[in-house]
Amino acid sequence: MMKVNKDLCIGCSLCVKDCIVRDIELVDGKANINNVACFKCGHCIAICPKNAVSTDDYNMDEVKNYNNDDFSIDPDNLLNFIKFRRSVRHFKTQDVEIEKLTKIIEAGRFTQTATNSQDVSYVVVKDNIEKLKEMSLERLSDMGNYMLANLTPETIKYKRYAQMWVRMYEEFKSNPTDRDSLFFNAPAIILVVSDNPINASLASSNMELMTNALGLGTFFSGFFTKAAEGNKKIMEFLGLNENQTIVTCMVVGYPSVKYQRTTPRKDAQISWK
Repeated sequence: MMKVNKDLCIGCSLCVKDCIVRDIELVDGKANINNVACFKCGHCIAICPKNAVSTDDYNMDEVKNYNNDDFSIDPDNLLNFIKFRRSVRHFKTQDVEIEKLTKIIEAGRFTQTATNSQDVSYVVVKDNIEKLKEMSLERLSDMGNYMLANLTPETIKYKRYAQMWVRMYEEFKSNPTDRDSLFFNAPAIILVVSDNPINASLASSNMELMTNALGLGTFFSGFFTKAAEGNKKIMEFLGLNENQTIVTCMVVGYPSVKYQRTTPRKDAQISWK
């Protein structure tokens, strides 16, 4: 429940104006939150100049007061940071600290979600990554063999992926410690899970930025999400039920490659109306 400390409230009505669901009103010159339409977005907490609003639904110790030094980012530096990011598939044998993995997830946890649903969860795989790798490669190989045996005009364009999946599993079985074309011998993966793919994708984007800021490298494995899709064995191994959806798989580790510059991109297609 959202609460207002009447002794601190000065009746400025900033929270009233900023409440998108119009659940706040002034009563006797003080803000009053009805807690009827409220979906706990926290805008009232953030905008109050007197820190008069709180909630017992979340941990208020996480709330930080704004100051320019800690909260501002130079826009040109931010854009260069985004331009410089690369998908990394070459990793050191160095393990990734739990503290850094937790901070990456924090970047996802504080990402906006539709109606403040906060319906994104995370699975971190470290100790059992080799077992998950074998299961996933076997699944991809089965999919690839089936596709190759049943090619149609619609699926012929995916033939090279089917051949790749079969080859990846064969190479892994012949040399499990060397030939890893799925996780590339990274020490950890983070699975971002949600029934809402937009919420999970937004969280994943912020998580990638944090990964790079921590000096780590990552890439999103579409092959793994394809292997896990509809696969009861993999989902049970991860402790997920059939109704949950793995939206992204972030493969995380310390990069063993150093990039020297950004790369070019196609011009943006923009329509100004």
